[in-house]
Amino acid sequence: MILPSLLLIAGVTTSHAGKGAELAKSYGKPTVADEIKQSKLGSKWQVAKGEWKALDGSIVGRELKADKHAAVLNFKQPNHNSAIQFSFKFEGAKGFSLSFNKRRGHLFRINVTAANVTANLDKDKRDPKSKAKRLANTAAEFKQGHWYSMLVTVGGENVSVISDNGLKLTAKHADIDQAKPNYRFVMRGGNLLLDDLKVWTLK
Repeated sequence: MILPSLLLIAGVTTSHAGKGAELAKSYGKPTVADEIKQSKLGSKWQVAKGEWKALDGSIVGRELKADKHAAVLNFKQPNHNSAIQFSFKFEGAKGFSLSFNKRRGHLFRINVTAANVTANLDKDKRDPKSKAKRLANTAAEFKQGHWYSMLVTVGGENVSVISDNGLKLTAKHADIDQAKPNYRFVMRGGNLLLDDLKVWTLK
C-alpha cells in the first residue's frame, strides 16, 4: 500500500506557525535533514543557474540577468515516493517552483506565487506533440517578508501540497509515478530564502 497518509495526513498542524512548522508528524525521522550551514551549502546542493548563497543558516537565491534564465538550485536526493518539507520567504522574488525531473528531462512542478499555487505537468521536449498541462490550482496568500512552511508529498501518481497557513492542493497524473533524480528550486526576481529542508522516503 502506497502512502496511506498522502491525502489525509495524520498529525498535520495547519495553524499558521511560519518558519519550521511541523507538517509531517506522522512520517517519523527524515531520510535527509537540513544541510544548510552557516556559511556554505551542504554537499547535496548544486547551483545550476543564478546566485545561491548560505547566509545565517538559510539559503538566499536570486536570478542573474546575465544568465537569461530563472535561478535553479538542485538538491541531489533521488526519490520516487517521498515527502519534502521546507520553509521559504519572499524578499523580492516573484515566485518559485519546486520542480521534479524524470530520468531525462522535466516531469512536473509545483508553482508558488503570492496569490496562487499550481501543479503543472511539464512538456516533454523530446516529444513534439507533448504540451504542458495544469493539473490543479488553488488561491493562496504568501506575503513578502514572511516565513512560511510547505510540505509536498508524492506517492504513486498522486501529489499533495499543504502549508502552515492552511493551503491545500491535490493533483493526480499517471506520469508522476516514476523515479526522480533530484528536487529543483526554480525562482525569478529578487531574493528567495529557503530553510529547514527535510526529506522522507516513503513506500
